[in-house]
Amino acid sequence: MSEPPTDPLDAIRKELKRLEEDCIFSSKAHFNASRRWSHYHYWLGVPAVVLSAAAGTAFFKDLPDLAGAMASTVAVLTALSTFLKPSDRSAAHKTSGDQYLTLRNDSRVFREIGMSMACDTQAALEQMDGFSKRRNELNQGAYQFSRGDFEKARKGIEQGEALHEVDGGGPHVRS
Repeated sequence: MSEPPTDPLDAIRKELKRLEEDCIFSSKAHFNASRRWSHYHYWLGVPAVVLSAAAGTAFFKDLPDLAGAMASTVAVLTALSTFLKPSDRSAAHKTSGDQYLTLRNDSRVFREIGMSMACDTQAALEQMDGFSKRRNELNQGAYQFSRGDFEKARKGIEQGEALHEVDGGGPHVRS
């Protein structure tokens, strides 16, 4: 563990970097969760649509057993989709990911530009507290992502997916 900085503004910069790192991991994990739930939405919805049409055709071709089996499968897929609400979960995770990215960007701009331009220690501390409060509110209000979503995010971040070219990380790549 490193020694705490003696300059209060350095300590604030260090804490803002921690907040930005948290936001990078959280946003990427939420985007992974959004993508996963979007896939569930299609995996449940597309077969339900296709089987529904096929069941109607089977009914008109006087194949009641086949029509009944397909209709039962459609009912299960539709019930799962209604219960799990994958489209809603996907959208909620996307929104959370966007909010974490916004917070990270706001914090970075303040740390890189705002603090050095016109900021005393008290103003910097108040701004940092505001960012920290926003992060805590996001953490409390967001759906929880899976461990797999987080591990995938960590792996992508370690491969440089969250870096900007201007920071020496190469071109920004989305997974």
